[in-house]
Amino acid sequence: MILVTGGAGFIGSNFILGWLGRTDEPVINLDLLTYAGNPANLAAVAAHPRYAFHRGDIGDQALVESVLQGGDVRAIVHFAAESHVDRSIHGPDAFVQTNVVGTFRLLEAARRHWQSLPAGRRDGFRFLHVSTDEVYGSLRPDAPPFRETDRYEPNSPYSASKAASDHLVRSYHHTYGLPVVTTNCSNNYGPYQFPEKLIPLCIHNALAGKPLPIYGDGRQIRDWLYVADHCTAIERVLADGRPGETYNIGGWNEQPNIDVVRSLCAILDEEQPRSGGGGYAEQITYVKDRPGHDRRYAIDARKIERELGWRPAETFATGIRKTIRWYLGHGDWVASVVSGGYREWVDRQYGQ
Repeated sequence: MILVTGGAGFIGSNFILGWLGRTDEPVINLDLLTYAGNPANLAAVAAHPRYAFHRGDIGDQALVESVLQGGDVRAIVHFAAESHVDRSIHGPDAFVQTNVVGTFRLLEAARRHWQSLPAGRRDGFRFLHVSTDEVYGSLRPDAPPFRETDRYEPNSPYSASKAASDHLVRSYHHTYGLPVVTTNCSNNYGPYQFPEKLIPLCIHNALAGKPLPIYGDGRQIRDWLYVADHCTAIERVLADGRPGETYNIGGWNEQPNIDVVRSLCAILDEEQPRSGGGGYAEQITYVKDRPGHDRRYAIDARKIERELGWRPAETFATGIRKTIRWYLGHGDWVASVVSGGYREWVDRQYGQ
């Protein structure tokens, strides 16, 4: 079986749903259920005979070791992380604790588990660390996309904490021989994403008749990756990725933030027109840019295509429409996660 950390979050829950649908292998989900971890994401498989859930912190090494000892775990897929740049600016401590210290504790538990395995099974064990393209810093408009060999230049507490975790993972391979693989992905979007990130936030605000907040001039460029594509890429890396290697995962879909929101508004105009007339783009509002806002990210995903045969199945046009239709069809899920605490956060972050 495999152990997934942070499996109740956005990407982790999509991964588990896809894993149980495409494989016969059991999965253990270890998640602390912080604000962005939602058991409702996995309601469809809660009673699945090949799914088990443990609530707990990756920083609790004794707990992780007990989970590993209780099952025949042949791989760990490490999603658990604090992941929102804006939150890292307001409260960096949680990012250091989870992303750096938590990853260290998880690596220690994984190392002990791996060293306890019989020689034959030890060779097949994998620790797959899921990271971000933000560790590479910001690209100039004319610069080539990020490659796996690019220098790390993190510009936010979030990206710095993920860069630190990447280095820890690398060190455990070179020092102890732990068979690790790291993936660095571009901006994900799709079902079950907590509505603090750009796309679900704007879908929610548009339908609620609220402003659609755009930082600065809105020309910050991101490479957009549909979450289901990301999950299939992780499956490929877990199956055939080379220990000690890094694989960049991107969608080949560079879009400025303002164009993303305008596309989103145009699709909503088709799928669910405003009751009072007019278009959703009328709700776009520009707000003060956040400190140190990176202007451009882009992923060169040729290595994973060349070595493992993976390419994204979705274009941005197909992925964004699927995403919007999912949110339109899951209003109850959105309502359940939009708590008072969430509204307070949005007011503080985007208010005047």
